[in-house]
Amino acid sequence: MKTAKARLGIGDFQIMPAPRHRPHLKRPVWIIVLVCFVSLLLIGAYIYPPQSSGTCYIFSSNGCKTFSDWLPPIPAREFTDEERAARVVIRDILRTPPVQSKNAKIAFMFLTPGSLPFERLWDKFFHGHEDRFTVYVHASKEKPVHMSRYFIDREIRSDKVVWGKISMVNAERRLLANALQDPDNQQFVLLSDSCVPLHNFDYVYNYLMDTNISFIDCFVDPGPHGSGRYSEHMLPEVEKRDFRKGAQWFSMKRQHAVIVMADGLYYTKFKLYCKPGMDGKNCYADEHYLPTFFHMIDPGGIANWSVTNVDWSEGKWHPKAYRASDVTFELLKNITSIDESIHVTSEAQKEVQVRPCFWNGMRRPCYLFARKFYPEALDNLLHLFSNYTSI
Repeated sequence: MKTAKARLGIGDFQIMPAPRHRPHLKRPVWIIVLVCFVSLLLIGAYIYPPQSSGTCYIFSSNGCKTFSDWLPPIPAREFTDEERAARVVIRDILRTPPVQSKNAKIAFMFLTPGSLPFERLWDKFFHGHEDRFTVYVHASKEKPVHMSRYFIDREIRSDKVVWGKISMVNAERRLLANALQDPDNQQFVLLSDSCVPLHNFDYVYNYLMDTNISFIDCFVDPGPHGSGRYSEHMLPEVEKRDFRKGAQWFSMKRQHAVIVMADGLYYTKFKLYCKPGMDGKNCYADEHYLPTFFHMIDPGGIANWSVTNVDWSEGKWHPKAYRASDVTFELLKNITSIDESIHVTSEAQKEVQVRPCFWNGMRRPCYLFARKFYPEALDNLLHLFSNYTSI
């Protein structure tokens, strides 16, 4: 009686001459159908869960899964003897505690054809911090004429550098080899002759020293100027799925600098098989060697973006270059406030990849340096330096 009243309502109950009894089989069938329907929904949600993280964890403790996640794992291939030996060395270097220094310094490594047009600006940047940095200059064409005392006698033995060829990577390794001789050097920054600082020295020093990752640009470009440059001659050590692209301008912690110098296997693959005209493609080692190498051996140890800003928005072969008239406080303020890294693939649809810049888990501006500036911009930069570096 109570059940019937609850279902029918008081008004309905009063006009009925007698209670109605449902057939005994209808209720179990209705419940069974409902349970089956809910079960199917739950199974479907478990196998094909919604892509919002909150919903995923309701249905599965493992979070969202795609169809490929449910497939059997691909068996790991057997390493070659050379690859196994290389990875043993790399693994031990990564496990070795960093060299402790009571006077940790940043090695500023300049890769330039000759004289540095912004030495006066860098002199202003370095002034008063003489015990916290070292300078190294690789001049590939002519001996520089220096305007700053911080650059005098800081040239290393240099060799000819040709854009797009392995000689560019050789110059980077030559700079690292020289800078590693000083045990106090803990961070290694690669800069060009057209680079300028975006912040004061203390900001840059703390930004680099207070984190344990390297700022190496690295992203997937499935287009013709990315994975399309890959050569199967790199197999088995370098597979196409691991091939990456990125700007050559990096900041690297000491452990990673040592690993680069210890690497012979992967470097040789890029030396032999990533070069202009290889298999009818134009592969540039300075854009692919370090991003691919670190993606393979220590992907969690790199930021996947560079601390040097370059503007590729014009879509040309070379980045935007700033003339004196372009250099304003607003321009520099805008660059220093950018807190996401943007990459555009070389496919026809030009996919835009946006990555927020996180520093020790906090979202922060990405860039410490910027390029590419014409020498004529020096006076404007000197005039604005104290204002824009205090942002």
